[in-house]
Amino acid sequence: MQENLQTFYHILPNGVKIVHRHTTSPVAYVGVMVGVGTRDELPKENGMAHYIEHCVFKGTTHHSAREIIRHIEGIGGEINAYTTKEETTFYAATMVEHVASTLRLISELVTCPTFPKAETDKELAVIYDEIESYNDSPSELIYDDFEALVFEGHPLAMPILGTKKSLRAISRHAETPINWMRTHYTPARMVVFCQGDVKPDKIFRLAEKEFGQLTPNNTNHTDRAASTTTTGSATLSFHKHTHQAHVMLGNTAYPLGHDRQLALYLLNNILGGGSLNSRLNISLREKRGLVYTVDSIYTPLSDTGYWCTYFACDREDIEQCESLVKHELDKLATTPLSDAALRNALQQLRGQMAVAAQNQESTALSMAKSMLYFNSAPTWQQTFQKIAQTDPKTLLEISQQIFTANTLRTLRYE
Repeated sequence: MQENLQTFYHILPNGVKIVHRHTTSPVAYVGVMVGVGTRDELPKENGMAHYIEHCVFKGTTHHSAREIIRHIEGIGGEINAYTTKEETTFYAATMVEHVASTLRLISELVTCPTFPKAETDKELAVIYDEIESYNDSPSELIYDDFEALVFEGHPLAMPILGTKKSLRAISRHAETPINWMRTHYTPARMVVFCQGDVKPDKIFRLAEKEFGQLTPNNTNHTDRAASTTTTGSATLSFHKHTHQAHVMLGNTAYPLGHDRQLALYLLNNILGGGSLNSRLNISLREKRGLVYTVDSIYTPLSDTGYWCTYFACDREDIEQCESLVKHELDKLATTPLSDAALRNALQQLRGQMAVAAQNQESTALSMAKSMLYFNSAPTWQQTFQKIAQTDPKTLLEISQQIFTANTLRTLRYE
């Protein structure tokens, strides 16, 4: 066991990891993150991880769907779950006095769901609606299609929601998702996390009680198909019946833990990280009024990653907007930041990180993910200290490696 700035760590004998951040908040965020997602699926299983995330709430060996809802709602808590390409997470916000019963319920969802067909058939209709809502929202759908372009031929290219065809096969028998969970929901891939005014020893005891009996096996992250790196530029266009055109440019980037991951995080913030003074927002929106939304996103994954810029504009402005984006990328790759510009960028990022850290839900989930991959969970201050060591030369080198025009992948909804 190790303590670091009110963050406590423990690993059970079977490999389940535990991370707890002690705060003075009477509300605790508690849950389980499992290092399993879309990339662990076979093509015929596409959508399995997300289907499980939805349907474990439909009943366990101890509670029905209504009892699960009644338990959480009855204590004024909120329970939630989400699926990514690499993780599935189940968690709840609850008063600290209810942490034990809440973690017990979450452990049931993860270890003994029953997938009663009458209930899962209804939930399947909900997932179908979710798929259609994505199809009706080009600003969201374009991310799936862009990942398919960047990671073509790899499980990371598959959509998280799956397809109606694959979901019909998955949902036919309860044994199908149950067996998949037995294979993939292994102790070595699990992180129990808590943040709130709870003693760490209590969390460790609760985690041992709920997860200590799980049997470890040899399945781990190395069983996944290795990521691939795309080379050369490519452009893909779809004709959509939408008022605006939607465009995304980008390519693969550094994975989690890369020695330049944090520097790219800073660089991406300068380029288009959501602030009004980002270079893309100034160029495309403030100076020329060509777009309402333009941003840049960097998504590191366990063994790869990608970055992309996104904007929506009138169809007749596509070429101009693309040219302006490439111009900003070229400037970052040819002109080093001045020391003053770097200081200003760091000051801005420091403030953004401090504000973001006030979101207890977000910090608890970030803590769990960091524990999953690195066995530690640094505070935002510790992370910023590393970012602050970045110099203009490093940022220039990253720009020249990542933002090169001859490797850009472009996706257009026209």
